[in-house]
Amino acid sequence: MGVGGTLEYISELIGSGGSHSYGKRKKKKQFQTVELKVRMDCDGCVLKVKNSLSSLKGVKSVEINKKQQKVTVSGYAEPSKVLKKAKSTGKKAEIWPYIPYNLVAQPYIAQAYDKKAPPGYVRKVDPYVTTGTMTVYNDDPSYTSMFSDDNPNACSIM
Repeated sequence: MGVGGTLEYISELIGSGGSHSYGKRKKKKQFQTVELKVRMDCDGCVLKVKNSLSSLKGVKSVEINKKQQKVTVSGYAEPSKVLKKAKSTGKKAEIWPYIPYNLVAQPYIAQAYDKKAPPGYVRKVDPYVTTGTMTVYNDDPSYTSMFSDDNPNACSIM
């Protein structure tokens, strides 16, 4: 056992209270930032949401922007648990549906443009969504040879 292995062994003994837990390592949660859109009308609503989310295990900070109806939660909590806790306050809550305007290729298509979006933001949409229909034909030589540029009088339809 090298120096690194010895340090891991000692830290594992101290961290687990002296009990051996070989092979039973807990998966550490990653630090995350969860952004929510929560309907808040007054300072009482803001306080209720902030206190509720702050009481959640693993939450390090809760920032609220009442004007944008945006709540930013930072910590080791799962996004689904944060959303569930926000909904338990009785407020309408959802994962933040907007992205900055400059990250969207077509910000004014019907799916992305939202009148309720804060300034500089548009709704998050799938980048592969198309608004129109397109018909694709196989590369069939009968269609391409029907009209000839060499002889414009040789139309095969007539």
